[in-house]
Formats: sequence, C-alpha cells, structure tokens
Amino acid sequence: MEAYCMKCKAKREVKDPVAGFNARGSAVTTGVCPVCGTKIFRMGKTEAHAGLTPPPKPEKVEVREGKLVIVESPAKAKTVGRFLGKGYTVRASVGHVRDLLKSQLSVDVENNFEPKYRVPNEKKEVVKELKQLAKKAEEIYLATDPDREGESISWHLMKAAEIDPERTKRVVFHEITAPAVAEAFSHPRNIDMNLVDAQQARRVLDRLVGYSISPILWEKVRGRLSAGRVQSVALRLIVDREREIDDFKPVEYWTIHAEFKPEKLKSSFIAKLVRVDDKEPELPNEETVKPLLFDLETAAFSITKVKRGERRRKPSAPFTTSTLQQEASRKLGFTAKRTMALAQGLYEGQDVGEGGTTGLITYMRTDSTNVSAIAQKEARDYVSGKYGADFLPSEPPTYKTKSANAQEAHEAIRPTAAMRDPEKVKEFLDPAMFKLYRLIWQRFIASQMEAAVYDTLQVEVTGKTNEHEYLLRASGSAVKFPGFLVVYEEAKNEDAKTSEDEEDVKIPAGVVEGQKQELVRLIPEQHFTQPPPRFTEASLVQALEENGIGRPSTYAPTISTIQQRGYVLREEKRLMPTDTGIQVNDLMIQYFPEVVDLNFTAHMEEDLDKIAEGEMAWTDAIREFYTPFSEDVKKAQAEMPVAKTEPEPIGRTCPDDGGELVIRYGRFGKFISCANFPTCRYTEPWLEKIGVSCPKDSGDLVERKTRKGRTFYGCANYPNCDFTSWKKPLAKPCPKCNGLLVVANKREAQCTNCSESFLLEEIVPESV
Repeated sequence: MEAYCMKCKAKREVKDPVAGFNARGSAVTTGVCPVCGTKIFRMGKTEAHAGLTPPPKPEKVEVREGKLVIVESPAKAKTVGRFLGKGYTVRASVGHVRDLLKSQLSVDVENNFEPKYRVPNEKKEVVKELKQLAKKAEEIYLATDPDREGESISWHLMKAAEIDPERTKRVVFHEITAPAVAEAFSHPRNIDMNLVDAQQARRVLDRLVGYSISPILWEKVRGRLSAGRVQSVALRLIVDREREIDDFKPVEYWTIHAEFKPEKLKSSFIAKLVRVDDKEPELPNEETVKPLLFDLETAAFSITKVKRGERRRKPSAPFTTSTLQQEASRKLGFTAKRTMALAQGLYEGQDVGEGGTTGLITYMRTDSTNVSAIAQKEARDYVSGKYGADFLPSEPPTYKTKSANAQEAHEAIRPTAAMRDPEKVKEFLDPAMFKLYRLIWQRFIASQMEAAVYDTLQVEVTGKTNEHEYLLRASGSAVKFPGFLVVYEEAKNEDAKTSEDEEDVKIPAGVVEGQKQELVRLIPEQHFTQPPPRFTEASLVQALEENGIGRPSTYAPTISTIQQRGYVLREEKRLMPTDTGIQVNDLMIQYFPEVVDLNFTAHMEEDLDKIAEGEMAWTDAIREFYTPFSEDVKKAQAEMPVAKTEPEPIGRTCPDDGGELVIRYGRFGKFISCANFPTCRYTEPWLEKIGVSCPKDSGDLVERKTRKGRTFYGCANYPNCDFTSWKKPLAKPCPKCNGLLVVANKREAQCTNCSESFLLEEIVPESV
C-alpha cells in the first residue's frame, strides 16, 4: 500500500497494512513508514477492509441546559425574567401564534368540526426562535395568562413550536409579583385540555357564525358587514332599547311637597304628600291637584311621628372585569377598550422605582370577587395603621359574585400590594394609568373596611281639614361613622331609578311629636314619565353580564366591534343604533332567531362552562348548535331579500371626472366617493355638521374623529381654517359677549371668548 508520510514529506510503500475504523466509524488503514518508522494513516477503505464490518456510529447526544419560559407579551417577559433570575430564559410569543385561516372557514363540518390552524406569516420567525430554544432547554414552562384563552395559547405554542410534552409544564399566576411567580413555579401542572377545548369550542362557534352569515349580508345588504354570536346579541339589546324609546308615550303626573317651619325653631324642612285619607294620592293632572292645594292651605299641621334609627351601608365588592369597566366609565369617562388596555399595562408591570418593572394589579379578566387571605391581611394592616382599629370589621368580609357562572380567574382585581399607596407611584405612571390604579386600589381597600353608619330620621306631619286628612313625610340621614367612605364611594348608576320616597331631606334638630308646624308654602310639581335611557358602555356591559352573554374577555372587543362596523354610534357616551345596525338586526331576528336570542346565547355559555369542567365534549356542543343553524343558513341564502340601497347622491360633482359624488360606507364608516368607482377613485371624508358656525370664518363646524377614535369638533374649511375644540359647541351664542359656547361639563356651558360660565339647563333646556 502506498501512503504519504508527513514526516518524510514523501510517498512510501507500506508493508503489512492494518485495516480498522476510528471512533466515528470511518474506515482507516494504518501502516509504518519503512524509512522513519512513523505511523501512516490513510482514510477510506482498502483491500485490507474486505470482510470487515464497521462499528455502529454512536448516537448524537443532545446537550440540554437551562429553563425556557414562554409568556405572551414582552412587558410580561421583562417582569417575569427579573423575578426568575439566572438559569431562566424568558421569551414572549406576542399573543397567539396559531389561528384559523382567515381566507376560508377552516372548520371541517363534515369531519367532526376539525379546525384547520396555521401559523400566520408575521409569527413564523417567533415560532422558529421558540422552537430552537425549546430544543436546547432542559425544561420548558408555559406561563401564559390564567384563563381559557391563556390555556389555549399554551397548547397552540406546544403544537406550533413542536415542544416536547415530556419536558413541558404549565404555570399559572394571577399577579406578576416575585412571591406569586415563585409559588407558581413550585407547583407546575400539565395543560388543562378541558379549558383548551372550551376555548376551541368558542373559537369554532364564532367562526361558524361569522363566516356563514357575513357573506349573506355582503350579498343582500352591502359589503364590509359582519355578524357574530355575541356582537349580534349586543346589537339587539341596543336596537330593542331604541325602539322602546321610540314607542314610549310619556304620562303626566304631579307631586305635592310642602315646606314647614316647626314651632319655636328657626329652620324649615320639606315634606312630601304621601297619603290622603289613608290612600296614596292619585295626581294625574293639574285639575286633580288644585282642589287639594286649596284644601291644604286651610289645614292645621303637627308632627304625629318622629322615628329615629340607624342604617349601615356596606362597601362594594372589589372589582371584577365588568364592574371595573362600569366604574371606569362612570368615574373616569374611559371606554371599555381603554380601561382594559390600561389594566393590561398595570398587570404586566411598570417601573415604579422599586428596582425594575413590577406588576401593580392582579389579572384583570375575572368575574370572581374572591380575595386571598394574604391580601386581606395586608389591607387590614394598612387600614389599622392609617385609620385605626375602629375602621376594621371584626372578620375580613367576603363577597358573592353577581355572575351565575363565575369562572376564568380565582381572585378579584386588586392591587398586588395594599401598602403601595397610589400617591407613591403617581410620578411613575401616565395620568390615565394612575387614575385607573387609584380606582382599583381605593375600591379594594374600601372593600375590606367597616361599614358606614348613618343616623336616620323620619318625620310624619299630619294636617286635617273639613274635607280630608293629609299625611306628609320627610326622611333624612347624617353620617355617624364614615367607615369605608373615608377611602372610596361607588359612583351612582346614571340610569338607576331613584324612588321619590328615598329623598334625603335636611330636618332641623329639635323636632318632636306633637309639635305644631307652620305651612310656609306648597310646592306642586308637574312630571312626565321618562323613556328608558339609551345604553352607555357601562350599562351595556352590565346588561350582558346579567343576561349571561359573553365572558370578561369578550365585553370590550364586542362593544368595539359593533361601533367599528358602523352598527352603533357613541354620542354623549350613549350608544345609538344606525340605520344599518337596525337593518342588520332585523334580518338577523327574522332569519337567525336563535343566534340573537338572549336565552339561547346564555345557554351556549353554560355549555362552554360544562366543557371547561370536563362535563361535555366540545364537538357535541358544536353539533347541537350547528345542525339547526346550517338549515337557517340555507333558508337565508334562498329567501333573504336583496336589501341593498343605491349610494346616496350629495348634490355635488366629482372634481376629477365630473361624475356624481355619493355617500358610501367603508371600514371606518361613511365617506364620499365618485359614483364612477372603480374607474374614478376620488374620495373625501364625510363631515357630520352639528349646526353651529365656526367662530373664526363662519364655516360649518363638523364632528371629527382622531385616529384613536376620540371625538373633536373642527371647521369644515380645514386646512384653510384651523379652529378645533374637544368640547361640543352649542348653537346658542354667549349671552354676555355673543361668543361661542361649548359644553364644559354635565351642568355648565362656557364661552370660548370671555370664559364666562352658564347653567346648561338655561342655555339648552331640552338637554336636562
């Protein structure tokens, strides 16, 4: 055998070569140089290898080390990573990494409703990186949010990134704090497939409804419309309320109050007529009131009953998703969408000067009012230190949720540290986030405090004449012990009806039974029954929850969707259906009655809960729904009339080609375009005139929207005129200087010229 000797730098003839294999299993022939004696290695097979079997190649051993943690958001990853420290790699999936295809139904209705998932293009790099990291990691922890959607994201992560189930655990924490994260990682579990199936059922249900009905609406009504299982019910609530208002017939009624001055006292008080000869007075019109007024003028009055008592008022429960959205709307003016976005930031963590980002509140999608014992103790320590033991109840209070099927998370929304007073973090948070944190903190602290105590006083005044005996009543109260009120008081429901018997009157001290009363004046008042108010976002969320429609995670996106689709307008915080919304609602009621039936939709939510508890197979729930629904789809396709309307001309010609300009509807609502579209693509925005002239150039003032959807008012002649106002202008000029008035708040109007303020009811009487 001839081989090359590296020492001699020459080829040598090797005698008696020895064939073998190296450690990697490759063929090697070994010989000795006859000149220098150096061993010569020749790679590859030779004749000497004939009949020799190479050893099996050793298996490649994967070297794994470290622990990979996957969460949804970069902010959450940053906070969790700081708590876990060395040895952990924390990465964010940035939400869902896998979903149904957008271009098709993606549900095989013929094959047990098998969903067809794919990784969207924008997530492929994320999945690729997670897959590589997971292969190298000794352990993988899926730390997505503690609800059904979070469970579903974890499952999709495992499937999309091909993560080994044997090395994977699920960890759940309801607050992003060091103790909560440590506790979660000390008790990992497997993915709960019941929760995954419940979320998968919801996703498939919504896809079947949306992708079956929406194309019918495009064909029969107009493009860019949509239908959804929850959004259609929300729309129905709003349309039904609007029709109640339209059909309402006001009924006249009167009340009679009287001002009395007790004998030997300087102060007076107001009492209401509640009985005439042991019967409740019927006062439908002025004709029935006048005779009583004449008779009352002749009566002799005295106090026949003085009842003193005590009333306790308990604090409200800590926030759930629903009550947070309602209270943030009433107290802060936030939309449901904005509230949840700010709450997400508080939950994921902010840098508040404590050495890095810290989660400030617990998980914000929950319908539970439970509070952990540790959190209760922290709150009690804070209250006793700040206000004293008198402000603490003997036992920590417990609350019952108003939701019949409470689930999702195990605790109410609360601050992660009771001692983290809002003022301590104010400088680190933007104003809106600070206001929401303060609201959550105050509500939680108050919920753990003693009830407020009121002294109550009820006085009955009797007057007798030759014709009748009259009973008038006044009730008043005064705070005896403030209790939780030193921290927080819940906003009043703007739509709640207050009984006139609940009038809180200031009654002078010194009133006693038998005391004569001087009639100072009679106060007859005409009233008319009022129609039910339009929904606000807060009251709509409340209605959805009370009817069992949707879940905490669905309220905000549902309300946003019906506005984005042009079905509903938000004016002065009230939700009003558009013509398109009414039309779509009526078609849905006629052709898809079950989809928009409140009881049926609530029943579907109960089925989803059963799936989550392992009491029902998700495919059974889908099949029960889809069998009759598919027949409704066929009927609608065949029988629904074409309700399309021609674009409405606006009376101007197109500056590009002279065609007629018309109103069209797009993704963001009304706009103006050329009737010759698509040949001519001229467009301009639709300007909603408000009937007020611009103070700068006398042009029309119009309502506009910012990119984030906030309403403001500007001149139609923009950019030639730059006048804008965040506050709504009024048609009536300033009584003092004739300048432009705007709505300053619920009670006042203010002049933009002289800054003088006026009562709104005097400027626009119909607004109150």
